[in-house]
Amino acid sequence: MAVELTYQVKGGDFSHAGDASSQVKKVLKQLDIDPKKIKSIVIALYEAEVNVVAHALEGVIRVTVDEEKITMLLTDRGAGIPDIELAMREGYSTASKEVREMGFGAGMGLPNIKRNTDLLEITSEPGQGTTVKMVNFF
Repeated sequence: MAVELTYQVKGGDFSHAGDASSQVKKVLKQLDIDPKKIKSIVIALYEAEVNVVAHALEGVIRVTVDEEKITMLLTDRGAGIPDIELAMREGYSTASKEVREMGFGAGMGLPNIKRNTDLLEITSEPGQGTTVKMVNFF
């Protein structure tokens, strides 16, 4: 069993933020994955997806599910993260005033991703974009 899914994410499109994570949740339920695992996976993916919407021009989410794990790779084209260590601190945010007024950008996204994944790798090039790789084992 290997399932591969790809989703396009448009920056600024908050009306569709969460669509990919909702679709992944449905697939994982169909594959009879442990509901507790699904919850963690969906939280992490949703946070990462919203980060793309809030901070990038566009992005792609690639999801691979096999017998042992789910791997989620998000690549975006956008501002990038100048200081990943700082961005990992709870409450630190670079979200715009408009994003905060919509209820996003509280600075909990990356910490929540870290809490809900087994492996997390973030690479970023300021002015170019960010790649986030998340892995959860079943």
